[in-house]
Amino acid sequence: MQFEVSQFAEPSEDLMQWLVLGATYFLLLLFVIGVVDLFVGLYDLLVSGNFTKPVEVIGLLDTVLLLLIIVEVHRTLLAYAREEPVIQIVVGAAIVAVAREIISFRLDDFGSGEGPEVFAAAAALGVLLVTLVVAYFIVCRVETVAGEFT
Repeated sequence: MQFEVSQFAEPSEDLMQWLVLGATYFLLLLFVIGVVDLFVGLYDLLVSGNFTKPVEVIGLLDTVLLLLIIVEVHRTLLAYAREEPVIQIVVGAAIVAVAREIISFRLDDFGSGEGPEVFAAAAALGVLLVTLVVAYFIVCRVETVAGEFT
């Protein structure tokens, strides 16, 4: 009686597919909760009259960007479950995540709000964003060229 590795690998692959699909439905639930929270926050801004305060609007925008990250992670999991390429989606999600950090960047988060640590953090976010955008275009280009040859 001889066993092959593929006999033991198939149940694991099937289980992983089901777990990934379960995670996608969980993210869908989180997205619905986030949309409800977004509308409640918007309603609160309008009722309280704080819709003209930049800090309040940035907080709402932060929620929107978080929802976009959830959408991108959901797309990544679906592509993974379908055994499609996920690199472009992952880099896109990373761009949204870094953009979220840049938009919500506060000088107060860095002690006195002055000095080299603020500049270093801002520069690091800038370099990271530019690197991710370049990587995104490279991945798009490689996938386009690869698609022409298949």
